[in-house]
Amino acid sequence: MARPRVVPYWQILLAILVGALAGPVAAQPYPSKPIRFIVPFAPGGGTDLMARFIAQRLAEAFGTPVVVENKPGAGGAVGIEGGVRSAPDGYTLMMVSSSYTVNAALGKFSFDALTDIAPVIQISRGPMLIVVNPSLPVRSVDDLISLAKAKQDSIAYASTGAGSITHVTTELLCKSAAIKMLHVPYKGTGPALSDTIAGQTQVFSGSPSALLPHVKSGRLRAIAVTTNARSPALPDVPTVAESGFPGFEVVLWHGLLGPKGMTRPIVERLNAAIAKSLTLRETTDHLENDAAVVAGGTPDDFRTQIRKDIVVWRKLISNAGIRAD
Repeated sequence: MARPRVVPYWQILLAILVGALAGPVAAQPYPSKPIRFIVPFAPGGGTDLMARFIAQRLAEAFGTPVVVENKPGAGGAVGIEGGVRSAPDGYTLMMVSSSYTVNAALGKFSFDALTDIAPVIQISRGPMLIVVNPSLPVRSVDDLISLAKAKQDSIAYASTGAGSITHVTTELLCKSAAIKMLHVPYKGTGPALSDTIAGQTQVFSGSPSALLPHVKSGRLRAIAVTTNARSPALPDVPTVAESGFPGFEVVLWHGLLGPKGMTRPIVERLNAAIAKSLTLRETTDHLENDAAVVAGGTPDDFRTQIRKDIVVWRKLISNAGIRAD
C-alpha cells in the first residue's frame, strides 16, 4: 500500500500567504472604474440636469468618473428596464423622478417596482410647474379651463411620454376641471419643451429646473405650481389648489436607484457620499433655484417613499380613469 504523501510545512505556509495576498487583489475597493448614471429621458430635462449635477459631486467625492447616459422612451420605462437588468455591482445606477412611481402604478414595468431595485437615496422634492406658450391668451388656471371648454380637444399639451408624471399631472387637471386637451407625448423634457416654446404644443407641466429659464426670458408663461403651498422660488405663481381645486397636489422628486442585489456596503457608501453633497451650500442653492428642497434620508426611507407614492398614484389614476396610452 502506498504511503500518503506528506506536504512540507513550508508549502502550507506559502499557500496561506499567497491566498492572503490574492484576496485584496480579487476584491477591488469600490469604486475602481467609472460609474454610469442612466437617465430614462432625453437630455435637457429636470431629471437629466439633476443627474449631471449629482454625477459631478459624486465624481469629486470618489475620484472616479461618473458618466450620464440618456436612454429615453415610454415615459421613462425603457431606460429603467435596462438599468434594473444590469449587473448589481454599483457601476450602473438610475436617476429617477416621480414618473417612476406613476409608471409602476400604471403597470408599465415588467419587473417589481419595489423588490427588484436597490434604493440609494432620495435627492430632492418640489413642485411641478404648469406653463403655456405666450401666444395662448391664458394667464391663470381659470383662463386655461375657460379656453379649453370653448375649444375642446383643440389645445395641445406636451408630456415626456405616456404614463410620465408630466402626462398624469396634466390629465389630473383636465379630469378635475372636466376639460379635454390633446395629449402629445415626447421622449423627454427637451423635445417637449422645444415644441411648446415653438407653439407646436401650447401647455406643458414639467420640472421648474428646465422651465424657469424660459419663463424668465418670456418664452413661456407660468400659471401654477402643483404643490399644496406656493414655492418660495416662485412666490407670485399660485397653486392649482388655490385656483379652485382644493386638495390637488403633485410632488416632483428625484432619487437614485440601483438594480436588486447591490451589496449593503456599496449602497451605504453611495448614500453617504451623496448625502454629504446634499449638505453643501452649492447644492442647496442649486435646488432652491429650481424651486426644490433637499430630501436625503436612508435607502429604506426612499423605498418607503416609493411604496407610498405608488399607492397614491394607483388610487388617483383609477379615480381619474387615466391610461398609459
